[in-house]
Amino acid sequence: MKIKLISLLCLSVALSTSAQTPGYKERIKIINQNINSCFADTKTGLYLETTDSVENKGNHSFLWPLCALVQAANEMEVLEPSKQYLKPVMVAIQQYYSPRSPAPAYQAMVAKEKQDSRFYDDNEWVAIALMDAYNRTHNKQYLETSKMIYRFLLTGYTNEAGGGFYWEEGNRKSKNTCSNGPGILVALQLYKATGRKQYLDTALLAYNWTNKNLQAPSGLFYDNIKVPSLKIDSAIYTYNAGAMLQANVLLYNITHDKKYLTEARRIAKASEQYFYRNNRLPGNYWFNAVLLRGYQELYLVDKDKTQFRFFVDDANRIWQQERNDKNLLGQHRIKSLIDQAAMIEIYARLEEMGV
Repeated sequence: MKIKLISLLCLSVALSTSAQTPGYKERIKIINQNINSCFADTKTGLYLETTDSVENKGNHSFLWPLCALVQAANEMEVLEPSKQYLKPVMVAIQQYYSPRSPAPAYQAMVAKEKQDSRFYDDNEWVAIALMDAYNRTHNKQYLETSKMIYRFLLTGYTNEAGGGFYWEEGNRKSKNTCSNGPGILVALQLYKATGRKQYLDTALLAYNWTNKNLQAPSGLFYDNIKVPSLKIDSAIYTYNAGAMLQANVLLYNITHDKKYLTEARRIAKASEQYFYRNNRLPGNYWFNAVLLRGYQELYLVDKDKTQFRFFVDDANRIWQQERNDKNLLGQHRIKSLIDQAAMIEIYARLEEMGV
């Protein structure tokens, strides 16, 4: 009965949409309405992972899609500062809080439903969004939560493989770009907010390790290094490039050392060449949203809007070609929360930059 009701609500959003192609702000409004009607569980304050009850297996969403949603909520507040899009998402995320040793953090599933693994990258993505929100609002709770996540992050650093952060707590089989790149960003943002050298030292430690162990000759980044074999998983993803692109620009802003800006430009150029093929980016919207963050950070220095042309083209293609009759986005029949949230972020950032 609940699923049928959700379907009807989703349909009502579709029927209210103009046939004329909407701009970024209107697309964001439509997608956000769909998130609230198709994925939000108002009874619990939580969210569903997909539009399919069988696929969800009776569970609420994993934390990872909420990492996308909390960033999307922040970008919506950038466009509409008087609104409170972050509040309901943080109410949901707090239900993933796990106080267990060695440091509190957010686990992968709702805490009251199941004790589950805690991933360093999931927590880092939350902290990145909250530091963006802190820089905008100066809400100290966002800063304190980010500090908590940083303390958890430190528990995942060892000297195995020469340093670096693991991906999953208790799983010492790999150290990943996706746990080190965003870890650098968390530490840099905390340094900017507090001036504490410890944060900058952590960022540089992880930055140097990642470049040494996981950067490809092209400037892009391999997925992970296995421990203890030191075998490289050579998969290359947009979000790893995006995190390291943004990290280089932030390091340039902090140190004024032009080597970081040169490296950022190299990663940006290599990313477009590698990822944008046959007039499209790879199919993971959220990975691409993280890449866009890096380009936006670089834009704030270089002021070159031409770098966004392929993002604009891909974002418009997705709206035209990968949207169903209910205005839900995604390449597959079953639509996901993370895809909707990622496209909100992408459209919001493109709107912010006026491209």
